[in-house]
Amino acid sequence: MPITYLADTREFHLNNAQVSYLLRVHDDGTLGHLTFGPALAPGRSYAHLVPRGFAGFANRVGDPVALEYPTTGSGDYRVAALEVELADGSGVLHLAYAGHRILAGKPVVPAGGGNLPVTYVEADEEADTLEVTLVDGPSGITVELGYTIFRDLPVVARSARIRNAGGATARLTAVMSATLDLPDARWELVQLSGTWAREAHITARTLRPGRQSVGSDRGASSHQHNPFVALRRPTTTEASGEAYGLSLVYSGNFIAEAEVDPFETTRVRIGISPNTFAWTLEPGAEFTTPEAILVYSDTGLGGMSDALHRLYRDRLARGTWRDRPRPVLINNWEATYFAFDEVKLLEIATSARDLGVELFVLDDGWFGARDDDTTSLGDWSVDQRKLPNGISGIASKVEALGLRFGLWIEPEMVSQRSRLFEAHPDWAVGVPGRPRTESRQQLVLDMSRPEVVDHLFGVLSEVLASASISYVKWDMNRTLTEPFSVGLPPDRQGEFFHRHILGVYDLYARLTTAFPEILFESCAGGGGRFDPGLLAFAPQAWTSDDTDAIERLRIQWGTSMAYPLSSMGAHVAAVPNHQTGRITPIDTRAAVAFFGVFGYELDPTTLAPSDRAAIAAQIAFYTAHRELLQRGRFVRLVSPFEGDGNRAAWMVVAPDASSAVVGFYQALNHPIPPADRLRLRGLDPERVYQVSGWPATGDPLFVENAGARGGDELMAVGLSLAAHGHEAGSWGDFRAWVFVLES
Repeated sequence: MPITYLADTREFHLNNAQVSYLLRVHDDGTLGHLTFGPALAPGRSYAHLVPRGFAGFANRVGDPVALEYPTTGSGDYRVAALEVELADGSGVLHLAYAGHRILAGKPVVPAGGGNLPVTYVEADEEADTLEVTLVDGPSGITVELGYTIFRDLPVVARSARIRNAGGATARLTAVMSATLDLPDARWELVQLSGTWAREAHITARTLRPGRQSVGSDRGASSHQHNPFVALRRPTTTEASGEAYGLSLVYSGNFIAEAEVDPFETTRVRIGISPNTFAWTLEPGAEFTTPEAILVYSDTGLGGMSDALHRLYRDRLARGTWRDRPRPVLINNWEATYFAFDEVKLLEIATSARDLGVELFVLDDGWFGARDDDTTSLGDWSVDQRKLPNGISGIASKVEALGLRFGLWIEPEMVSQRSRLFEAHPDWAVGVPGRPRTESRQQLVLDMSRPEVVDHLFGVLSEVLASASISYVKWDMNRTLTEPFSVGLPPDRQGEFFHRHILGVYDLYARLTTAFPEILFESCAGGGGRFDPGLLAFAPQAWTSDDTDAIERLRIQWGTSMAYPLSSMGAHVAAVPNHQTGRITPIDTRAAVAFFGVFGYELDPTTLAPSDRAAIAAQIAFYTAHRELLQRGRFVRLVSPFEGDGNRAAWMVVAPDASSAVVGFYQALNHPIPPADRLRLRGLDPERVYQVSGWPATGDPLFVENAGARGGDELMAVGLSLAAHGHEAGSWGDFRAWVFVLES
C-alpha cells in the first residue's frame, strides 16, 4: 500500500485497493487537492485534474481551485482551514511547500497534542503516513499536514500541526483538522441531530449555494449535533452509490461545514469550532488539531459505516476491554433513583443474578449526602447512612453473589452544596463577579486547570482502589455556560474550551492507565458526548437516556452511521417507560437492545414471573450470540426515518458470513398487512442457512420462514413478512421479530 511521490509533477498518491487520495504542489507552491475517491492506478500523473493553466492564485482571483489547507486573503474566498492574526495585524498567509516525509505505519500523537485521542496501528504494515510541511516565509508560520491511509480500509486520517517558527507572537483564530474540495455540488448533507433523549436522528438536505453547517459551542460535542457528517448522492442507498463520511475524533466544540460556491464546487471542513476558539502561539510553540477521519464509499452508506465501525472498534478503542465480550449489566438508577440502601441493592443484585445478569452497577446517590440532585457532587466519599460498610462492603457482597460490581461517577461536576465547592469556589467555571448558571443543580469544574485534574485523579483513585470495582459509568450531565477560567489571563480566554477538554482527556488517560482492568463507559446525560474522542478511553458509551424501544430504533440507527455496536449501550427498561410513558412488550424491548451492549434498567424484584422468565431467556439468547452481536458487521435494512417510519429492520452478520441475527420491528399494527418481503444483505450466496425465530413461538412469520434457505434466496428474494389478517390481528402494537440464521 505505497504512498508514491512523482518528483517531476510534484504529486502525492495515497493508494490502497479501495481508494486513492491525490495531492499536488502547484506552481506557486501551494498544496492542491486532486481527488479522493475510487482507487486509481499508481505510477501515473494526474496533474491534468488541475484546471487548465492554473499556476496559483496570483492572477486568478476567486477561481474554484481545490486546495488542501486553504487560508484567507489571497484569492480563495471560500471557508478556510487556517486563520491567523499576525503581529502586524494582518491575517494573510502564503503556505508554500517546503518538504515531505513518507513513513511506514502511523506516528503516535504529535508533540503539542497533549492527550488528544487518535487512531493507531499495531504494526507498520497496517498503514502508511505522509507528512507535508508548508511554510509562510514572512511570518515563519509552519504547517505540517499529516495523512494516514490504512491498508484495509477506505479511510484517510488527517490532522495538522501549526508551529510558530517566527520571532513574533501569532494568534490562531480558526484551525481545521481537514478540508475536502469536491468538483461538484450534487450531494445531500447527512447529519446526526436531536436533543436529550432524541439523539442522533438523521437529517438530510440537498446542498445549495452558500454555507451549511452543524456544530456545537456548548463545551461538549452535544446532544444536538454529532461531530460527524456524510455527503451522499441523491441516488445513494445503504447498499450502493457514492458517499463520503467526515468524523472528528474530538469531544469539545466543533464545526462541520459544507460550502457551495458559484461554480457549483463544494468545500467541506471539519474541526474545532472557530466561534469559541483563539490560541496564542508564542515563538517556538506548536498547536495540534484533533484528528479527522475521511471515508469514501462507492458501496453506499453501508460501506461508509463499515469502514468507521472497523476503525473505531479495532483501532481507536484500546486497552484491556477493546476485544473482550462486554458483560450483561443491570443498573439500579431507574429502579431506585436516590432512594436505596445496602439491603435494597443486594435484593436487586440477587434477583438479577438469578436471571443471568453478570454485572451490578450502583448509580448516582452513593456519596456525600446525596438524596437528590441538589447536593454533594464533588464529595467522593461514601454515604454511610446508605452503605454502612462502604463501597468495599457492598462490592464484596455483590461479588459473593457471583456478579461483578460497577460504580457511577460524575467527576467533572460540582454542587454548590458540597465541601469541595466550599473549599474551592474558584474551581467552578464562571466569570468572577457574575452569577453562574446552574443546570441540573450543578456547576462544571474547570478542567483546564491542572490542580483540578490532579485533585480529581487523587480522590477517584482512592475510591477505585478501595474496592473490587470492575466497571465505571462516567457521566457528564450538563454543558458549559459563562466560559471563563481564572487560571488563564484575559488575552488567553479563547483557549479555555480546548484546554478544558484536554483536561478531561488527561483525567481519562490517567484513570484508565491506573486501572486497566476496569471497563469504563462514558455518558453525558445519554448521548451528549457520544463521539470518537471518548471512545479512545471508554470503549462503550450510554447511547441515550431514552430507553423506550420504539424511540431507540431511530437513535440506534442514526448512531450506527458512524459508531459500532460494541460502543452502544442499549438496555431493557421498565414500563411504562420513564421517558415516554409507552408500554411495549418485554421481548420487543430486548429485541432492540440486543443490537448493542446489552443490559437492564429496572427492578427485577418487582417483576411478574412471566417477565422474569422472559428476561432469563433474553440473557441466554444474548450471551449465546454475544460475540456476533458486539463484533459482527452491522447492516441496516429498513430505515425508521423513511416512509411512514412504521417499520424498521437491521441485521448483524458474522465476519465469515456463517451466521446472522436479523431484527424486524413494527410500531403500529394495521389490519390485513401487505405481502411484503425483507431482503437481507451480507450473506454468502453459496451457503444454506437454517432460519429460526426468537422467541420461539408459533408466530406466522417464524412459521413461514423456518427451515433451510439459500443465502442467494435470502438476499434476492428475502424473508416473508406476510401473514393472514386474522393472524396479524393478534400481534398488537410495538412488535419485534428476531430471526437467527446459521449456515
